[in-house]
Amino acid sequence: MKFGKEFAAQMVQEWQEAYMHYSKLKSILKDILRFKQKNKEPLTMATTTTTTTKGALNRRASLYRAFSGLTNRYKPVSAMKNNEDEVILVSAVQEGGVEGDYQTMFLMSGEEGGEFELLFFRRLDDEFNKVLRFYKKKVEEVMLEADELSKQMNALTALRIKVDNPVVKGTDMVNLADKGFSSNSSSLSHSHPINGGKQGWTHMDVIQETEMSNEEEMKEIDDRHFRPAPLDVLDHVKINVELETPIATLRSVIKSSKSDLSFSKQELRTAEEKITQAFVEFYRKLRLLKSYCFLNQLAFSKIMKKYDKITLRNASKTYLQMVDKSYLGSSDEVTKLMGRVEDTYVKHFANGNRRKGLKTLRPQAKKERHRITFLYGFFSGCSIALIVAIIVSIHARNLLKSQGRDQYMVNIFPLYSLFGYIVLHMLMYAGNVFFWKRYRVNFSFIFGFKQGTELGYREVLLLSSGLSLLALAGVISHLDMEMDPRTKSFRTLTELIPLFLLIVVLSVTFCPFNLIYRSSRFFLIRCVFHCVCAPLYKVTLPDFFLADQLTSQVQAFRSLEFYICYYGWGNFKERSNTCEESEVYKVLYIVVAIIPYWIRFVQCLRRLVEEKDTAHGLNGLKYFSTIAAVTIRTIYSHQKQKTKTWLVLAAATSGIATMTSTYWDIVIDWGLLNRNSTNPWLRDKLVVPHKGVYYAAMVLNCVLRLAWMQQVLGIQTVPFLHKTALVAVVASLEIIRRGIWNFFRSVFTF
Repeated sequence: MKFGKEFAAQMVQEWQEAYMHYSKLKSILKDILRFKQKNKEPLTMATTTTTTTKGALNRRASLYRAFSGLTNRYKPVSAMKNNEDEVILVSAVQEGGVEGDYQTMFLMSGEEGGEFELLFFRRLDDEFNKVLRFYKKKVEEVMLEADELSKQMNALTALRIKVDNPVVKGTDMVNLADKGFSSNSSSLSHSHPINGGKQGWTHMDVIQETEMSNEEEMKEIDDRHFRPAPLDVLDHVKINVELETPIATLRSVIKSSKSDLSFSKQELRTAEEKITQAFVEFYRKLRLLKSYCFLNQLAFSKIMKKYDKITLRNASKTYLQMVDKSYLGSSDEVTKLMGRVEDTYVKHFANGNRRKGLKTLRPQAKKERHRITFLYGFFSGCSIALIVAIIVSIHARNLLKSQGRDQYMVNIFPLYSLFGYIVLHMLMYAGNVFFWKRYRVNFSFIFGFKQGTELGYREVLLLSSGLSLLALAGVISHLDMEMDPRTKSFRTLTELIPLFLLIVVLSVTFCPFNLIYRSSRFFLIRCVFHCVCAPLYKVTLPDFFLADQLTSQVQAFRSLEFYICYYGWGNFKERSNTCEESEVYKVLYIVVAIIPYWIRFVQCLRRLVEEKDTAHGLNGLKYFSTIAAVTIRTIYSHQKQKTKTWLVLAAATSGIATMTSTYWDIVIDWGLLNRNSTNPWLRDKLVVPHKGVYYAAMVLNCVLRLAWMQQVLGIQTVPFLHKTALVAVVASLEIIRRGIWNFFRSVFTF
């Protein structure tokens, strides 16, 4: 792989603009090369003669120079540096006694084509100074964060002493909690109930120093003579031990007074979990900063070597010496800080086991299992085979013209369409995960997945292909269109297949055992519960992201409602139901449809109250307009006698909701249609290098939004059979639009 592609692939996307613009400098070198190749032909003879003569003279003169010695230790005073080959001079501009930007003086600008090389060094200086300023800024930030993390560690240490109530072993047993001191020494002991609940003193668990050197062991012995730290730091600390719950939210509304610390074990565990996570993320940032420094140094080395190769000069040595002596190449603050973070984490959170601690701080990439690839390929192949078999069976048995086709589309098709919506959404999510990884979007950290438990696109494809295989197997076994002439009903076991499939899916989802990605399933269940209880829970990114996904699954919720009506009050043995005639069903048909939009509406209201940002209020109005559109449109569709008034209201509300949602998606969420952008009508930073992808996404988003609005105007003009199929098609298009929205929203916001 060429260095340019490898360099771009290893960039941190959030810092992409701060890296050296390798391709721009490389393009200038190409201009220099083209100029030299163009002017090389007519000067071949003269250049060769001159070079030969000069080379001979240089060789003869070198015979009379002072000998420097075989080991370079002997350097006579009379030996002077030969400056004939110097091409550049690099110096740092002093600004108020502080080292400022670096400037390169090109000494050969008078030569033919020297203006191209002069431009190259100007751009090179600009890129180096940009990288240097960014690196200095980030180092200052991490140093401040390190100070803040140190304060939090002091508070954690004080809390440990307050909770464990330790004493120092020695001549006299000194109770630190009573004296108001804390310590990190391993010679401390803490109290806990023993002998039937009596309080007694015991030693702390022996620290497993499995990989400590002799110096570290001596340091541990010397730590017994520690200097205690005061516990009054706890007077300024508040630990959010109680998770954000509906009861806690209501309590905070009724009573706003701040509760005091109770110094319980739960508080200590919560504080340790938070500090541990902070250490892991801080160490990750340090690793990214170190990688940023190394990659840029390597890029400057590569580009200078290319310059030497094209121009036949020797300028890289001088410039790279400057890079090594600069803050970028000589600073070791990040490396030292990483070492201190490692030592602190190993001592306080890994029980002295360095291997265990570094395994947490430096997570290894997940190993791709071949069986997962094989299984989702196998399931996908079987699903495609079943789709072909269903199509052949329909044509061979001429089922489209059978008498029971209307009953099937009204009663059976909505049952299986639920699984189709879920599988399609999972396929779109798998595509999102694939592109997030390709464009280095750290989605696992953004969504707060537990380290190493996030699902890759292969795992999501495995689940979706497995579900599609089960659903299609149920469909092909459920293609009977005619009743049994003797019993005047359909077979009971066959008619219960959709219900069995639904029970299997729900059982797997709520299975408490560690099977089929339990961590991811429980994470999904927790987020769904937070969405249902909105706005009583604090709105986090996973919660409102999931709520946005639910807005594209309105028809899936209606299918669930139909399951209850069909198997609860319908005659499934005869494939008949009276759901459309029930007023309760019609009301719930509206309520179920607006629930996802209502969740997003109340989430926006809570964020508006907490963050005081009017953008959340406007976003809430957008969802409220969608609620009005869905409600009026559904009322109009259930009317037996269509009136123009309701048609106009449905068309107007749907039009307003469509225009506001489309504008918000493209301009606010995606950040496009910026006429002052460097990329016409897009945005300045493009993660996807092909601009046509953004234009196509905007057009496709508008088309799919119009298809959503078409349900109001065109869905009532076709027969009922086609209406059922059209509803499924429009719902599927909305799921596809949501998948496209996910990707472009993530690469803009994340």
